[in-house]
Amino acid sequence: MSMNGKAISHAAVETLEGSGVTVKRLFPVPGLRNLDPFVLWDHFSVAPGTGFPDHPHRGFEAITYMLDGSMQHTDNLGNQSTVTAGGAQRFTAGRGIVHSEMPGGIGDNTGIQLWINLPGRLKDTTPAYQQVDADAFPIEHFETGWKKTIVGEGSPLQLQSIVHYSELRLEAGGHFAEILPEGFTGLAYLLQGQAWVSGQDIDAGSACFVTDVSRIVMDSEVGCRLMLCLGRPHGEPIYQHGPYVD
Repeated sequence: MSMNGKAISHAAVETLEGSGVTVKRLFPVPGLRNLDPFVLWDHFSVAPGTGFPDHPHRGFEAITYMLDGSMQHTDNLGNQSTVTAGGAQRFTAGRGIVHSEMPGGIGDNTGIQLWINLPGRLKDTTPAYQQVDADAFPIEHFETGWKKTIVGEGSPLQLQSIVHYSELRLEAGGHFAEILPEGFTGLAYLLQGQAWVSGQDIDAGSACFVTDVSRIVMDSEVGCRLMLCLGRPHGEPIYQHGPYVD
């Protein structure tokens, strides 16, 4: 899919993952394999009795950001933690990690899982894990809403790639514009409500992808909740096969 100098909308596709989990997947799907440096975007809802039992990964980093409920993480590095709504976990798979993510709440446990490719020089890096609770993320209030920085200036969550990742809330009639550093690419994904993103009308469960533009503009007549994810491409081939990105 060519997206040079454009904003293009794309709807997530429901698919089954893990043990009985239905996710809304933006990519990888036929016609959209990745968006360098990003290699997977899943909007998940995990009910009790389902989840992601032990499974391996390598070659990338992942952020699980919780929207509602909680998830319990364990891994072969010895980490055991519970991530609650508004918090996040990051693991660096590097040369290899085995982990599980299972529901921590009695209702639906929802969130976004994002995979970020590691550059070739870091594929063999030592695996690592980080948890950041909700109150540690900085929030910027503006006239018609607020922006919470998950990765970027002021956030303690650290990646090996240059990424700006945030949650946005716009009130009815809200407006927000973000300047993109030169060469960045990315997306705005709508969680709830309705929004216009760089001229594209998107519904919940859809995203607007941008590349080779200087800014991304978001407006909402009725109010909305969305995720904004921008990054600098590595410009390297991406070979993703199942849980591995080599």
